[in-house]
Amino acid sequence: MTEQDRLFEEATDLIIRLRNDPTSPVALEMISQWRARSLDHEAAWFEASEIFGLAGNALKRSRADAKRRSGPSRRSVLIGFGVGVAAFAVGREALPWAIIQARADYVTGTAEIAHRTLPDGSRMTLGPDSAVALSFSPTQRRVDLLAGMSYFDVVAGNDAPPMHIEAQNVAATCGNGSFDISIDGPTVSLGVDRGVIHVGVPQSPTHFADELAAGRWMALTNGADNIAQGVRDTSEIAAWRDGRIVADQETVAAIVIRIARWLPGRVVLADPAISNRRVNGVFDLTQPLAALEAVVHPFGGKVRQISPFLTVITPI
Repeated sequence: MTEQDRLFEEATDLIIRLRNDPTSPVALEMISQWRARSLDHEAAWFEASEIFGLAGNALKRSRADAKRRSGPSRRSVLIGFGVGVAAFAVGREALPWAIIQARADYVTGTAEIAHRTLPDGSRMTLGPDSAVALSFSPTQRRVDLLAGMSYFDVVAGNDAPPMHIEAQNVAATCGNGSFDISIDGPTVSLGVDRGVIHVGVPQSPTHFADELAAGRWMALTNGADNIAQGVRDTSEIAAWRDGRIVADQETVAAIVIRIARWLPGRVVLADPAISNRRVNGVFDLTQPLAALEAVVHPFGGKVRQISPFLTVITPI
């Protein structure tokens, strides 16, 4: 048994003890002391409490612990608080991953980029931790981006309908062109490399619709509630295919989610104060931890890798 497995079993035993007597001061104190031993103990507690649905209780105990402890262990409490209630936990978003896999025709893993030819001859480059479902017929060319990010090189066909891409509540339509699209939490980002794509949010009260030509990008948050857009060199569209993330006035939260696809496990942004700050820059995906640090450090964030499968961004 590995040390990580042993700590997980200990955390599970503590959770069972707590469930048997939720108000026991002895159990609460035992858990508090156990979690304070190290960051590995804290990470094991988070993993176990998430599985057993105790994230809310973890928050309450972290707050209580913070009042009782100071010094080095307070750092563990800070991280535990962030892990318990994080502004968001970055991972495979939108639907439980098992449901996504059941629906998907193509799926990728962490840091995996896959190139696929679609039934009509169009090309698709699927980014890491991503999934798509296809629906092709003589009268329909449709791809549902269920999670993650993808780049499409759409070819025109004889009497073929335009390609229709759905990502959350955003729809992109293209007859002949190249573009990328990414689901980053509540934000859907698009960038056009070639041709013109039609972007719409059919379910929005305003029935938002627009056209993007080559070089234009757009980020839509919560449908059409918050829209950012601009122009960049086409060489920067879907730069993740070449190991770079290009940010142009995009939110810290969205860029963190994007970079996190190159890291195993979960990345937790435990500092909600910086989530909506806007960031510019080019970030190297060959060193994703350093890339995360470059994104959040200017806003007072610190990247802490608690375990191989848990990375937490906390206030410095």
